[in-house]
Amino acid sequence: MSDIEVRMDRMSWVTYAERIKQEKPPVFLPVGALEQHGPHLPLGTDTLLSTSVSESVACRVNGIVAPALAYGYKSQPKCGGGQHFCGTTSLDAQSIISAVRDTVREFARHGVDKLVVVVGHYENQWFVTEGIDLALRDIGSSSPLRVMRTEYWDFLTEATLTKVFPDGFPGFALEHAAVMETSLMLHYHPALVRLDLIPREPSADFPPYDMYPPHTEWVPPSGVLSSALGADAIKGKAMAEQVADDMAAAIRREFNL
Repeated sequence: MSDIEVRMDRMSWVTYAERIKQEKPPVFLPVGALEQHGPHLPLGTDTLLSTSVSESVACRVNGIVAPALAYGYKSQPKCGGGQHFCGTTSLDAQSIISAVRDTVREFARHGVDKLVVVVGHYENQWFVTEGIDLALRDIGSSSPLRVMRTEYWDFLTEATLTKVFPDGFPGFALEHAAVMETSLMLHYHPALVRLDLIPREPSADFPPYDMYPPHTEWVPPSGVLSSALGADAIKGKAMAEQVADDMAAAIRREFNL
């Protein structure tokens, strides 16, 4: 792992420019959200985790981590609890698309040729994809920029999930503010986790359709979609290290590092 500073916002423009020109490092753009994560996790969980994962991987590949885009697309009841929770602060789809499009174009202008967009909020993924696509159209095929987009949880292997969920993995959708995110937060940001406030409610039981306006009564009052009981820092470390190792390997492979 590298001991070099990875945070773009802590570098001078001169240092950043020199690294981009001389080292051609991968630049990471975390994309999170400001969204309720139950009474035991902070509103910024999606942004904190996508940034922390990006930093872990950047240390392995000599990368640079840009400040996150910290507002996400509208929280959906069946994966994020929904828009009815106080504190959840979301953007329309076009705003997400425009923010990603503008940011990707700016990195191209800087001379970045390897960009890794790390999504930490499930609802963001297709709007982030559209922003990337439009930015690449804007800058043209002559640009050397290539972009990898990933949701960090997609790197979790079956072996790791079996260790974390010995009684069976409930699926990513119901893992909102549950064992996975709580364990990762205990690994990366333990001071922000309130284990004593973990709800003891049954998991959400959603029908196979959506309604508009949403039926808020489908969502547990806490906003937690399945129990976070059993979360711990050891599980968080196991997930964090496996994801970072495998994401770093993918970046080396795709960008010929």
